[in-house]
Amino acid sequence: MTNLPQENLPPTNPREMVETAFLASTTAMLFLINFYFPLGPLLRMLFPLPTALAYLRWSGRASWMAMVVTALLLAILMGPTRSIQYIVPHGLVGVTLGFLWKRNFPWSGSLSIATMIGAAGTAFQFAFLSLLLGENVWNYSIVQVTSLLNWLIQLFGSLEQPDFATIQLFAIAAIIFSNFAYQLLVHLVAWIVLDRLGNSIPNPPKWIESLLA
Repeated sequence: MTNLPQENLPPTNPREMVETAFLASTTAMLFLINFYFPLGPLLRMLFPLPTALAYLRWSGRASWMAMVVTALLLAILMGPTRSIQYIVPHGLVGVTLGFLWKRNFPWSGSLSIATMIGAAGTAFQFAFLSLLLGENVWNYSIVQVTSLLNWLIQLFGSLEQPDFATIQLFAIAAIIFSNFAYQLLVHLVAWIVLDRLGNSIPNPPKWIESLLA
């Protein structure tokens, strides 16, 4: 009988399995509470952290298992739609951040990568919701962005109407910026909380530390 490589063997540490299950259930509970009692970014910025913590404490396999178990719990509690919305982008961001933080990536790298995954996840959410609703959700968003741009232009005393390309670029820039701001919050919370749990992440840039000092 051929022996499997050590890294391909199932986990034998009971503590790893228990912690992974606990972290997965914690994520599912946060997602569930936020759905019924939305508190803005207060709980959302915690979504990727248990999955990332599983990577920091154990391994990539534990992190992937935490994400899969969370998705299964959400599929049972809230249906497959919410489960998919957790996986993309929060689950993938959690695994990615755990991978990067364990290798001491600087914030410039982890923030950039997480922002790109988050922006791609937002695009996926638009496509997914459009498929479920049978309507183009992106077009609805463009209408809202157009109204905002018109208000801003009128605020500065201009009567010009923004062209369609400008509106599209503004909408994409807004998605990227909002994801960057969200990932920055995730990083700040992780830097404060995970260090107290004995699994610190790389320190932020000096200018951020000076702002928080």
